[in-house]
Formats: sequence, C-alpha cells, structure tokens
Amino acid sequence: MVNSRVVGRYLRRLGTAGPGAPSVAGLRALHRAHVERVPYETLDILLGRPTTVDPHESVERVLSGRGGYCFHLNGAFATLLTALGYRVRWHLGGVQPDRAVPAAADGGHLALTVECEGGTWFVDVGLGECLYEPLPLREGTYRQGPFTFGLEPSAVAPGGWRFHNDPGNGFPGMDFRLEPAGPADFAERHHWLSTAPDSGFRRFPQAARRHATGLDSLRGCVLLRIDGDHRTSRELATSAEWFGVLSEVFGLALPEVGAAERATLWRRTRAAHLAWLEQEAR
Repeated sequence: MVNSRVVGRYLRRLGTAGPGAPSVAGLRALHRAHVERVPYETLDILLGRPTTVDPHESVERVLSGRGGYCFHLNGAFATLLTALGYRVRWHLGGVQPDRAVPAAADGGHLALTVECEGGTWFVDVGLGECLYEPLPLREGTYRQGPFTFGLEPSAVAPGGWRFHNDPGNGFPGMDFRLEPAGPADFAERHHWLSTAPDSGFRRFPQAARRHATGLDSLRGCVLLRIDGDHRTSRELATSAEWFGVLSEVFGLALPEVGAAERATLWRRTRAAHLAWLEQEAR
C-alpha cells in the first residue's frame, strides 16, 4: 500500500483528480489516463540500467516521469488501484511474439484483473499498442478506436484467458493464468528479458503511447502513428530527431541520461536499424 501523498502525486502524473469510490467508470478513466500519459518504453534495458519488478520501485519510476514495460507499468498501476480501493489481482501471462512461437503463459508478461461492480475486468496498461480501456473478462470481440481485440478461454493455460491482439498490430496475442501471482513470480523472467542476448528487448529500443483514436509507436528508428484509419511511418535518421521524438511524442525528455549515454544509445539504435534494413533487402 502507498500513502495518500504518493497517491496524490500519481494522480497528478495522470492529470486526473481523485476518482472517488471504486467504479467501472473510474477504472476506465484511470486506465485511459495511464496509457495516454505514461509510455510503454524499454530504454533502460539498452542503457544497461537494471530495474526490478518491485511495485513500489515501479511507482517511483512513474512519478519520476518515466514509463517501462509490463512489470513496471502494470505493477505500478495495480498499486495505485489497490490504494484507491479496487480489488486487483496479478496473473502470470505470456506474449506470443509471432505465430511461429507457441503460446505460453510463462511469466513473461504481468496481466491484471479487477473485480468491480459485480464484474471482473481485464486491465492492462503494459501491452504498449493494445488496450485503451479495460475489457470485461468474458468471451467476445471488442472495438477500441481503430483496433479490434478479442478474449476467449486459453488453450494453453487451463482456466485462463487468451487476449487476441488486433490483426494489424505487432504480435498475435497474450495468454494468462487465472490464479493470482505476486512480484516474486516474475523476477526471473524479468531478469532474462532485461539481460539475455536473445531477448527481443535487447535488440532495439521501443516506445508506445495510446490515444483515443490510435497509437504512437517507436521501434528502433521507425516512428509509426495510427490515427483512425490513417497510418503514417517515418524513419528517424539523426540523433537529434530521435531524441526529439522521445521527448515530444512520448514525454521522455531523459534529463538523467548524459551526453555519453545518449551517444551510445543512438549508435546502438542506428546500427540495429541498419542491420534490419539490410535483412529486409535480402
């Protein structure tokens, strides 16, 4: 549990006043504010700055102006919701990166559910390109802005659920177990994702932020904007342009990152982008 001062700072970070007693309307408003203002981002992995899955550390990270990936974002959001009186559960999940990889709820993703007003809601501010609002935890197809998502019982996590991503987005879906989990259940997988040479997070930096009509997404040197049915992408060819987009589009000014670290991060990012272009040309 966090104290009222921290809750107040968190709500100011989200640009919202106290939502009052727990309600579905309040949950939706908090979720929207979180994905609009707190970016999905993996920059510290490329900077070689270790993080943990401790939710209180993740809260401080959000309050400092940074974002993170699922363990940070959902861990911090769950802590805020709990402090506001919501009944929140953590669940072991796993993102299926592409159809060639079998689906698995292996702890590579932290999923959340919230019980509110007699129903259960799938809550996830840590999937980057996905949810703008929570989904009712029942089988169905759900439209949010330009994206169509789905929920159905999982084929790989008995009693759990399968989230289907929009077909035009970057990964097919995510499965999660229904039994509750805690921070310790994710520590090993977080360490691997953050440090292993084979981890996709080690290849190039990513950032994403949802808005009501779409998404801004940065993968390496490619900035994608989806606004309704309109999609545009452009290559960021200079360090100044790249760091400018991080600050202006994703709110990541990175005052704590010095000139030498910025230069190293840009070199790694640009090298990964050029290697990707070479592979695509084959």
